[in-house]
Amino acid sequence: MPDLDAARAWLARRTYPRAEPDLDALVAAKAGRRTSVLLPARNEAETLGPILADLGRLVDAGLVDELVVIDSRSSDGTVAVARDAGVRVVEVSADGPDLGKGGAMRAGLVAMTGDLGVFLDADVEGGAASFAAALLAPLLADPDLVLVKGFYRRPGSGGRVTELVARPLLSRREPRLSALVQPLSGEAGFRRDALLRLPLVSGYGVETGMLLSVLHAHGLDALGQVDLGERRHRSQDLVALGAMALQVQAALDLVTGDADVVEDDHVTFAGEPPELVAHRVVTRLLPPIEG
Repeated sequence: MPDLDAARAWLARRTYPRAEPDLDALVAAKAGRRTSVLLPARNEAETLGPILADLGRLVDAGLVDELVVIDSRSSDGTVAVARDAGVRVVEVSADGPDLGKGGAMRAGLVAMTGDLGVFLDADVEGGAASFAAALLAPLLADPDLVLVKGFYRRPGSGGRVTELVARPLLSRREPRLSALVQPLSGEAGFRRDALLRLPLVSGYGVETGMLLSVLHAHGLDALGQVDLGERRHRSQDLVALGAMALQVQAALDLVTGDADVVEDDHVTFAGEPPELVAHRVVTRLLPPIEG
């Protein structure tokens, strides 16, 4: 199986072990480049403050030049928390379709001023600064890398969509990506100019779509992954995970096919006795920003 052989070789070559970042060495490796940390957020007021405070250490050290919170139509105090911390906020327009996480990440790419960037989820408990530094390190050292994904261990249960949907689908449809430990990880470092020239996918299909787009445009060695240790975040319920699973599957169809939109009916049960409930899940291919 040549594709699996390629995946095994990539795993050994492009997996970076967990290590305590040497901030002085990383700052020196920047060599005049700018770096940004982007946090897509929707109703994350409870966890956002400590994350921004932790990331402030990297700003003070000179490793990170800007923090940007991309607010995706929050109804809580997310925007106020970010502004109280002195952090730049980009608010996703309420006009037009709700493009979810993918739309927020795309807005962050447009707004950021860094040459290199890091996406971080805004619902993680602890570790934000070490995650960002670990994701930047390979990009600063190797110009061939375009996208570096994080992987981690979760206390208790977690990663249900990853193991039941994303990894089996990738193994079947794009086995070269079989060695990615957590393809749906929200923690990723990237080279901005390369991502601007690639399509993204709306909603929770964005992570899968980004991997496939980078692979097809730049090859397997443009991807890497780094061990981030342990990660704690809020788990979603099974109904939300079902919709997420549909978007992951749609991302594969969008990036590898000819469609611009995939519409699914997410069917669940409610009430006693149970009644059938369906809502429409729309996943879109978002065109490149440049090129």
